[in-house]
Amino acid sequence: MMVNNRATGMWLNESSTGDFILLGIFSHSPDDLAHFSLVMVVFSVALCGNVLLLALICTDSRLHTPMYFFLSQLSLMDLMLVCTSVPKMATSFLSDRKTISFVGCGMQAGLLVSLVGSEGLLLGLMAYDRYVAISHPLHYSTRMSQRVCLQITCSSWAFGTLDGFAQMVVVMTFPYCGSRVVNHFFCEVPTLLKLACVDTSLFETLLFACCVFMLLLPFSIIVASYVRILGSVLHMHSAQAGKRALATCSSHMTAVSLFYGAAMFIYLRPRRYRTPSHDKVVSIFYTVLTPMLNPLIYSLRNRDVMGALRKGLDCCRSSSQH
Repeated sequence: MMVNNRATGMWLNESSTGDFILLGIFSHSPDDLAHFSLVMVVFSVALCGNVLLLALICTDSRLHTPMYFFLSQLSLMDLMLVCTSVPKMATSFLSDRKTISFVGCGMQAGLLVSLVGSEGLLLGLMAYDRYVAISHPLHYSTRMSQRVCLQITCSSWAFGTLDGFAQMVVVMTFPYCGSRVVNHFFCEVPTLLKLACVDTSLFETLLFACCVFMLLLPFSIIVASYVRILGSVLHMHSAQAGKRALATCSSHMTAVSLFYGAAMFIYLRPRRYRTPSHDKVVSIFYTVLTPMLNPLIYSLRNRDVMGALRKGLDCCRSSSQH
């Protein structure tokens, strides 16, 4: 009996730590080859755009303000997000080797949760920054001091990391003794739970509650901030000043709409409405497309960033001439 229990335990341990198989999102049909090429172009633009934006914010003193500090953190999160999911997907597609180790899968799932959670919180707190800048401009430097900015960014990273680490640890403790085929192009916690050979209903309920909290808390901050901003704009005596105030918020509102639209669709739907095909398409949207669009949204519509870019290009031209 003891030998049987030991053998069963060894089998469960071995079955729980074997490789997973990522089915991916693309086949090798001509249409999917074109789609894969498009995703890789978007990935390249996201990579270059966020690196460039980070470099501009770090090197140009005119961009050393709270808003651009938060934007640099957003770019860093976007960079990590695309680099966590796309390279593995591309490698699996090109080499046709779809396996991922048990530890690698758990780490990828935890890192993705951490980054999505951190980015959602940061976007919420960036709305508060816009509220202070528009509604209390005279107190902006004191309310959004360097210390406050560091507290905001550190809390975003900390809460997201804690959420991701907790989910990763729990998912990696479940036994996976059946199918190892993950119907996705990356390891995602809800998809992995379907493969566990124990009842995960309690954890799924807690996971759903956690997602509601992590998404709706910053979203409520965003709504409250923009209600206050709208109230301040309506009380402005100059219509031009009101338009300028709303223009400074337009980039952030666009980024919020893209991120929260996709994230709520993925994480706040009941399980019975989830389909792998929909999840894959929307996951491409928030893990690849949104990180590409964010630097474009914040740079093409921003005089300061475009000015820093022109200054950098002028420096490059002058140095090449010498």
